[in-house]
Amino acid sequence: MVTSVTTITKMTAPERVLTRRTIATYAIGSLGTGGFATLPGLVLVFYLTDTLGIAALGAGILVTVAKIWDVIIDPVIGAHSDRSLAARGSRRPFMVLGAIALPVFFILTFAVPAGIGPFASGLWVLIAFLITATAFSLFQVPYIALPAELADGYDQRTKLISARVVVLTIAILLFGAGAPEIRDSFADEHTGYLVMAIVAGVVIGLGLLISSFVAPLGLTAEVGRVSILDTYRAGIAALKRSQPFRALLFTFLLQGLATGMMLAGAQYVAVWVLGTGVTILFVALIAPAVIFAPVWALVAARVGKERAFRLASLLFAVAALLMVLQVWMPGEWIYAPVALAGAAYAGMQSLPMSMLPDVISHDAQANGAGTAGTFGGVWTAGETTGMALGATALTVVLAASGYLESVGNQVVSQPPSAIAGIVLSFSVVPAVIVAASLWSFSRYPLRKADIDRLQERTTP
Repeated sequence: MVTSVTTITKMTAPERVLTRRTIATYAIGSLGTGGFATLPGLVLVFYLTDTLGIAALGAGILVTVAKIWDVIIDPVIGAHSDRSLAARGSRRPFMVLGAIALPVFFILTFAVPAGIGPFASGLWVLIAFLITATAFSLFQVPYIALPAELADGYDQRTKLISARVVVLTIAILLFGAGAPEIRDSFADEHTGYLVMAIVAGVVIGLGLLISSFVAPLGLTAEVGRVSILDTYRAGIAALKRSQPFRALLFTFLLQGLATGMMLAGAQYVAVWVLGTGVTILFVALIAPAVIFAPVWALVAARVGKERAFRLASLLFAVAALLMVLQVWMPGEWIYAPVALAGAAYAGMQSLPMSMLPDVISHDAQANGAGTAGTFGGVWTAGETTGMALGATALTVVLAASGYLESVGNQVVSQPPSAIAGIVLSFSVVPAVIVAASLWSFSRYPLRKADIDRLQERTTP
């Protein structure tokens, strides 16, 4: 099979003006991306183990297979969105297709009929979620690439991404707190999950569709023809030639692993450690992130994105580590370190994403423009890998600690070892992973002065 890929050329262009409309239209896409990133991570494993009766390891394998598929297709979608930019003048067609398809298959993921058995239920979820993830990638990969094409300069990109992260954290709060409330308002769990998926799917789709139209329209060009294998080669080449990209990607992957593990574990902590619903715990985590997203932009403007990111990561690691005391002293005091982790999480999200366009521009200066989609595809694959491994690591800890799965409204009592495993997966393990990510980030070389010099060279 042969497809096309962008012919890379060097060029200079006048500085782009970042308007409020552009910022708002781009940011609203995170209403959808935040919703999709939140709900599967928060409830899918719990849905599999505690409603469909699938063993913890089986649930982990199912989620991991779906995410491996993401890793396979993301670089291909990235390279093809580069081709779309050259051949059609925009990445928009990919984004619109993903926005339309995602709600349909997201709803089907949580529409498993009652009583068909764990194996059939797992197969149903796997197929529906694979297609859902594909639709999400069609939007997400070009969306990640757009900041390098919408904004120029170190500070402008921080401004664009900071607005996106404000919407992202609001979306995480709304979906994370609201969706479980919708689910729990129905006596029948299957009905609750289905209604939750319908409401969430429609909102996610609208956010993605509106934001699709921020993708700029431009001139078309003749493009070369290469095989799909060459799209992977292009991604590997981007990794090889860009040391800043390698350092930033591996850092974000590790932090995705840590936060993915905590996100998947939140429902278990709420039910089995605190004995409450997940809503309060989730609000405690995300509400501070909404407040602190613009604060981290101000900190970055004063001390640089790199120092601000290190500070946010350290605060998150300390907050997570404190929560291990829940093993011996379970109680509502956990909301304080959870809130601190939430405040830090805003910086851990916004700052790396505002550094990615800097990395893309740095590479374009040396190797030519037109490969932002390739970088976006590899980035999304790395982020997906981290989040998937987070959910998988949680299921491994649950299985090793003796967690008991259940079907529907069946009542079980978890052994003390399982409770300890839940707490460790929510505290010590994420803290260690985030600490390790700072070692990777120590190899990230770009600073504001480097990006400003690039801007001077490319602006007439």
